[in-house]
Amino acid sequence: MEDAIKAFVMHLQVERNASLETIRNYRSDLHQLTHFLQRTKQKAKPVRTDTITSDDIRAHLHYLDQQGEKASSLARKLACLRSFFRFLVREEHLQKNPTEHLRSPKLPKPLPRVLTKDDAAALMEFPTGHSPLSLRDRALLETMYSTGARVSEVVGINLHDLNETDGIVCVRGKGRKERMVPIGDLALHAIHEYRKSLPPPARSGHLSSPMFLNHRGGRITTRSVARMVARYSSRLIGGAVSPHALRHSYATHLLDEGADLRSIQEMLGHASLSTTQKYTHVAMDQLLAAYDNAHPRARTGTSPLPRKDRKSS
Repeated sequence: MEDAIKAFVMHLQVERNASLETIRNYRSDLHQLTHFLQRTKQKAKPVRTDTITSDDIRAHLHYLDQQGEKASSLARKLACLRSFFRFLVREEHLQKNPTEHLRSPKLPKPLPRVLTKDDAAALMEFPTGHSPLSLRDRALLETMYSTGARVSEVVGINLHDLNETDGIVCVRGKGRKERMVPIGDLALHAIHEYRKSLPPPARSGHLSSPMFLNHRGGRITTRSVARMVARYSSRLIGGAVSPHALRHSYATHLLDEGADLRSIQEMLGHASLSTTQKYTHVAMDQLLAAYDNAHPRARTGTSPLPRKDRKSS
């Protein structure tokens, strides 16, 4: 099993050009299965991939479910196992894929949380002071909201990726695909002020140097950004949000202001327009909520259908 995991990780790195986070998660998921099988089946003996059955994987996922794992986490782990065993079959290390007939758990599809424009504006103002860390936090928030980039894409920005003259930044998305996205003047100003606050060696750097640094001078991580966003956004009335909420807010606010879905799709880097279309539902829900709260004859209690059913009828 260990040799198979190493070969699969190499495949992810070289052939699929997977992100470090994906590789880390997949390696962890596979080691988790290995340890489960050693405890329950192999009795601490090395696990052989050709002895793993569908029932073994079902038992593993059932155990994780009993331990309180979320359905989304179970679905991701099963997706990892499917990819792993497909790889082994394709490389002729196995004859049969034990995950072939396993079904993923049904996942709820909640609409993403979206900040109001006022809350988004307030969040940008929460980092105060002129220390490099405060200015960095302001620049990060402004960049995420201005570009709609994923947090992994923002931390991956290097100095040479930013074209201040044209107001464009190059980000690397899923599968390391590059795309050019507009970046606004406020974000550019925040970045300029942040970089200006750094000591001379870090301020100039090489063109391939990271744009956003941690307190030790290395590239900031996605987890650090998530903690930073949660800390500042906890001061909002609705409570803390994740960095992805800024991406959702970016798309919804563009849609509110008349941007077309195709343009938003390009800027978000979505492969499918159907992924982008969820923001039309967010915008419609917000519109209906505003109508219900503001119109004197919106909610009289006399409608034969509740709001949810009326939208689909």
